[in-house]
Amino acid sequence: MVFIDEVLILVAGGRGGNGCVAFRREKFVPRGGPSGGDGGHGGSVGLLGDRNLNTLQHLRYKSRFQAERGRHGEGSNRTGRSGEPIDVTVPLGTLVYDDETDELLGEVLTAGERFEVARGGRGGRGNAHFATPTHRAPRIAQSGEEGEERTLRLELKLLADVGLVGLPNAGKSTLISTISAARPKVADYPFTTLVPQLGVVAEGPLVDPFVVADLPGLIAGAAQGAGLGFQFLRHVERCRVLVHLVDLSSDDGEPGDAEADLKTLEQELMEFKPDLLERSRLIVGSKKDAALEPRREALRRAAEARSLPYLEISSATHEGLDELRAALRERLRAAREAEAEDDA
Repeated sequence: MVFIDEVLILVAGGRGGNGCVAFRREKFVPRGGPSGGDGGHGGSVGLLGDRNLNTLQHLRYKSRFQAERGRHGEGSNRTGRSGEPIDVTVPLGTLVYDDETDELLGEVLTAGERFEVARGGRGGRGNAHFATPTHRAPRIAQSGEEGEERTLRLELKLLADVGLVGLPNAGKSTLISTISAARPKVADYPFTTLVPQLGVVAEGPLVDPFVVADLPGLIAGAAQGAGLGFQFLRHVERCRVLVHLVDLSSDDGEPGDAEADLKTLEQELMEFKPDLLERSRLIVGSKKDAALEPRREALRRAAEARSLPYLEISSATHEGLDELRAALRERLRAAREAEAEDDA
């Protein structure tokens, strides 16, 4: 379950510093000779893998990266300071293309890996390098080279952090269209969603975004191929957090059937892969604006019995959505910390 996140950035290495034309002038040292130092090298631009990132959203707010130029050389054979390199953090799995030639330059695969994408310019040589037995006082020096500059296209196949799991018509598509820019088909009949839909929940440059997946509705027997079958259940395996979405307004069957709906979801997940129920989970009652009190009470008791967080939301009125986003962000943070400890 992937889709392509894509962004263009401009990267430019720093220009190299110029070499210096200078001569040694010191008491009691006649004809001290040339002493011009070399210019410093320009800084480079590199992409740095970061396991805590999962989208390229942060690069939409800043897309130009210019490394520092090298300082010019000075007298007394002093070399100029080299420019500081710039590291641009990207998620693991980011593909790097030259936007002009469409050439694949590489891929960032491991945390902490640095992939250089723009080389800094070389510093120019000072006049001390040009002294010869026949030309002892050269008055020439090299200029620094320009740094490499290019436009890059970064592509990332997004994997979902959060999976929305629920029966048909539980409000999954409406929810993802409300909290993200995704626009899945929304209708009042079952199996509106035929393929998984992904949406990026982003609340500005200062808040880490995360990816939510709207999975096709599950029914009893899905693990054996009923309904849309297990081909979509396998997408749940890559999700860090699962949200069990249960319709609070449904008047089918007995009023207390909200817990039965939840048991159906859990049964299908367990039959497909038992350890899915060990993932970080939330139970969320949807359509709070039209909720039936018996279903609310039944679902609340079911959540308490499982020691799982319980929230109620309304995608129509946006009630409870801020609390849901905050809860998901906190559980994702805990899941990533646990993964980092396992890798250590």
